Amino acid sequence: MKTVALTSAILSVPLFFGMPAQAENPAHVQQLIETNICPGCDLSGADLSQAHIIGADLREANLQGANLIEANLEGADLTGADLTGADLTQAFLTNAVLDNAILDEANLTAAQVYFAEAAGISLIGTDLTRAEIVGTPISIGGE
Repeated sequence: MKTVALTSAILSVPLFFGMPAQAENPAHVQQLIETNICPGCDLSGADLSQAHIIGADLREANLQGANLIEANLEGADLTGADLTGADLTQAFLTNAVLDNAILDEANLTAAQVYFAEAAGISLIGTDLTRAEIVGTPISIGGE
């Protein structure tokens, strides 16, 4: 009997560790949706696709790996936010504040970034394919 229990425990270890972890804090996601105010929140890995979080206060928030596909972040304050690996495909970032934000390895394919503040932004390995960047101090290509 002990052998069966031990074998079951050993075989279940890979299943436990192989399961993806849901990293975001559900209370923080709810707070953002209800109040639009979530500075310093843990929203890593959160599914915020197509969310309308216009003017949201997301200063210093952890949005690593978050799904922000087609999200409307118009006027959002993302100062110092960590968006490493986030998917912002077709996101709308007009008048957003991205000062000192980290967007390393983020996907901004076809995103619309109009008149955003972007002092000190980090874009290492960021995908800006077909992104529309207007009136924002971010260069695409060039010399």
